[in-house]
Amino acid sequence: MKHALWELFCLDFLKLKPKQMRILYKISFIIIAAFSSVSLFAQTSPKPNLTGIILDEHKKPVDYATVVLYKAADSSIVKTSFTDQNGIFGFAVNTEGNYFYKASNMGYNTFKSKTITLTDKNQKVDFGSAQLVSSTQNLKEVSIAVTKPFIERKMDRVVMNVSTSTIMTGSSALEVLQKAPGVSVDQNDRISMQGKQGVLIQIDGKQTYMSSADVANLLRNMQSSEIETIELITNPSSKYDAAGNSGIINIKTKKNKAGGTNGSLNATAGYGKNFRGNTGLNLNHRTKKLNLFGNYNYGKTTRENFIMIDRVSNGTPDTYFMQSGLSLRKQQNNNFKAGLDYFIDKNNTIGVLVNGYFNRGTETTNNNTLIGTSFQKVDSTLASSSLQNNKYNNISYNLNYKSVLDTAGSEISADFDYSKYNGNDGSEYVNDYMFANGNRIRPINYTRNGTPSKIDIKAFKVDYNVALSKTIKLEAGLKSSWVKTDNDLQAEELVNNVWQNDVRRSNQFIYDENVNAAYTNINKKFKNTSIQLGLRVEQTNSKGNLVTTNTVVDRHYFDFFPTLFVQQTLSKNNQLGFSYSRRIDRPSYDALNPFVYYLDQYTYSKGNPFLKPQYTNNVELSYTFMQRYMLSLGYSRTNDVIAEVILPDEAQKALYQTNENIAKNISYNANLNIPIQITKWWQANNNLNVFYLSFEAPDLAGSALKTGKTSFQFKSQQSFTIASGLTAELNGNYESPLDYGTLSIRSNYSIDAGLSKTMFKKKGSLKFALSDIFNTSETNLTSTYPGLNYNLHQKNESRFGRITFTYRFGKEIKPARRRSTGSEAEQNRMKN
Repeated sequence: MKHALWELFCLDFLKLKPKQMRILYKISFIIIAAFSSVSLFAQTSPKPNLTGIILDEHKKPVDYATVVLYKAADSSIVKTSFTDQNGIFGFAVNTEGNYFYKASNMGYNTFKSKTITLTDKNQKVDFGSAQLVSSTQNLKEVSIAVTKPFIERKMDRVVMNVSTSTIMTGSSALEVLQKAPGVSVDQNDRISMQGKQGVLIQIDGKQTYMSSADVANLLRNMQSSEIETIELITNPSSKYDAAGNSGIINIKTKKNKAGGTNGSLNATAGYGKNFRGNTGLNLNHRTKKLNLFGNYNYGKTTRENFIMIDRVSNGTPDTYFMQSGLSLRKQQNNNFKAGLDYFIDKNNTIGVLVNGYFNRGTETTNNNTLIGTSFQKVDSTLASSSLQNNKYNNISYNLNYKSVLDTAGSEISADFDYSKYNGNDGSEYVNDYMFANGNRIRPINYTRNGTPSKIDIKAFKVDYNVALSKTIKLEAGLKSSWVKTDNDLQAEELVNNVWQNDVRRSNQFIYDENVNAAYTNINKKFKNTSIQLGLRVEQTNSKGNLVTTNTVVDRHYFDFFPTLFVQQTLSKNNQLGFSYSRRIDRPSYDALNPFVYYLDQYTYSKGNPFLKPQYTNNVELSYTFMQRYMLSLGYSRTNDVIAEVILPDEAQKALYQTNENIAKNISYNANLNIPIQITKWWQANNNLNVFYLSFEAPDLAGSALKTGKTSFQFKSQQSFTIASGLTAELNGNYESPLDYGTLSIRSNYSIDAGLSKTMFKKKGSLKFALSDIFNTSETNLTSTYPGLNYNLHQKNESRFGRITFTYRFGKEIKPARRRSTGSEAEQNRMKN
């Protein structure tokens, strides 16, 4: 009932006139401004006067560390606190005396501070920074250091510590994601979480504004050596962009926080059926007022992909197609980042950041299609081949500012971003039609395409948070983004040895999008309960223009996205959590682009400029036991689901892939994560994700669709300490059969292994890994669309070994600043 009322409430807002929308939008800005103004004067609760910072052994801030304040006279406990995300803690004490504190966190020795003297209740004392030391234990001659677990559960996210894994070394970011709990990556590099597609990918907290295909390319070119952690956020707060119906995957890259001049080198060589390799350099130099950092990575890969499709085109009589194809993709990738932070004083920092890539590649494909009145009776064939050359260049600029307003953690930050993307795909196609006896039915057909594309992204955001009291925190912010894409398909056909423009396929598509957003969150902490309420307001203006046919789709809409988070500590070892959020997924740029791309005459794909955004309501209940064992239960309902579908083209007896809005999708899911310390030298992390997905459409291309199925994914990581500095790892992954939209996907599984050895006084490491040992990872699917007989088998090059060497050098002095940018939500929808 509540769900239905909320949908009616939102529909009423969508019916508002433009003038009313503008007024409402201004009101939301005024509300946030009022909250911010009130916060500046809300100082009735005492501010902390005893403060400090807790760091780990790498001099990085430790969040959620327990800090207990004691009286020095009798060691009695005065107060308990927890560090925030910046490692900062504080106590409000108005009694004179001598005090010290103890700080503790899982995997670290307890730290005891020096004793300080408070001579006046208004006196402010800074304990300074304290560094926790990892706890260790000896097992005969084996030294076992307690490191971060592979999987951690925090209040609103699950964190996968990539840098602790041997198997992840030498992998691409896309291959790393395949190991994340609850995450799937299919043979076409589509990413889903908890069984649902529509994941928003962020890098260092920034949206990438790319299409799903372009994000896959970006992640395929990013190396695991660049990644520190991956955060899985199934129900993001109002601070985040509302995009992503199944949540956000935030990839946090490594940042050297130590001072002085330091860096690292890494190199990987791998081989399966083809060679692959990459190398990278990371540098950091920090002085008292300045921090310079940068990295460069080069990769070269060759990938093989085999596809086989059997299908029946209905008619009188039916026509049977048996298609098989092999493609070989060669890619060279260059990724870079350079930045500067200037510390104006201890509370104010300004920074600039430049990053980008320039990538080149080719892909050759050979397809053979047998055509007949049955799968056994062939009367003609189509032999087709293609050669594709691609060039993708991207450069992004970021200017950022951050100011710490007080010792309670209040701060304001701002980001300005500009990104420019240029891509060019050139393809040549040859189609040869023959009878079964080898005689040509018609002359060989030659065609070619040129597809230059440009994307310009501008974004601005400002975030403000303030501690209204010791237990109340307010966050507010504004963001605007402007995206313009220009795709120009130039198709030609060879006629009488002269290339002529193919007006049937040549086209230009220009898309403009502006999103304006405002949000506020208020967080209240009670003794054992934490509650956070949030609201995000987004106004979207979009215009798609198919220039050649003068077809324009102009849309303006206004949305509210509420969030609610409740965290309840039942006891020291038992915590409950509840969250609710409403989210949106706007169509990606390539999904809107109506261009037609042919594999051959009988197989093609095209975009849909009339796609509408999809809306999702998510509810999740979580339980954590002993800070280790995690269970979450979730429910979501999505309306106007944007789904990839495969449909028949009866007129051409062809099959095409496109995106359509399916009426609704309902999902139930349960995720269980169980880490086990089997022996002192063997630990395991097991993750089970069970979900039910149903799709319903009363009219999908003239037919009704109704599907529903329960599926599960199981992932297990086994870690072994063999000797001092020598570790091994074994990973297994199984995905049960799954129905998604018009596709029924069969089960899939794989096993990986790795070995790691540290050397050169722990400054270097040598790692060997083998992916998909038994070469079992593949995709097999059929169609659930009524009347469509379609079977596909696809096999990528998944089994390969790789060896990686990493060496760290330089002198480390003190912590540096971590920086992300403000336009990653917009870049999440491009090509590289």
